[in-house]
Amino acid sequence: MSLPGSSGSEPPILHGHERTVKILIAGHFGVGKTTLVRGLSQIPPVHTEEVMTTAGQGIDHTDQPEKTTTTVAMDFGRLHLSDDLVLYLFGAPGQPRFFPIARDLARGALGALVLADTRRLEQTYPVLELVEDLSLPYAVAVNAFDDAPTHPLSRLREVMDLTGQPTPLVTCDARDRGSSRDALITLVRHLLTPRPEST
Repeated sequence: MSLPGSSGSEPPILHGHERTVKILIAGHFGVGKTTLVRGLSQIPPVHTEEVMTTAGQGIDHTDQPEKTTTTVAMDFGRLHLSDDLVLYLFGAPGQPRFFPIARDLARGALGALVLADTRRLEQTYPVLELVEDLSLPYAVAVNAFDDAPTHPLSRLREVMDLTGQPTPLVTCDARDRGSSRDALITLVRHLLTPRPEST
């Protein structure tokens, strides 16, 4: 599938007839949300990354020595999935202290793509709780870090308490545009699938 305005060409122009969908990109600290939004956006992405300082020691924990910045408000990008379907991507900061910002960013969102990391799955659970508390339909994309252990999706679905739910669970590489796009397409298909009304 070729995206309008793929890399090397001008960003697609909005003509006004397009369907626009707001998507929340959620996940814990350091899971790859900024990388995904930057890689997919067909316009210069907006980001609010700041250098981590000693003031954050004991608050923003990471075992990634190369991780020197953190999102403090949001990432924003725009992606045309087709000529008439445009996604607005809002990447939320992952630390629990920024969850009020994530709640604000979720207003008007049709759904959420939750990124997960098998090296620190326990940090994904509060994000899943937040998204469920917001009543947002979502898909989970396990970001394939080079040194992350791999597990069958059936086992991951079990430990994330997704068994018996229609919530999609896929793997992706946030550094790879095609892989990230496919994860978003999975979410959009999930959002467009009619669900029975609750009684």
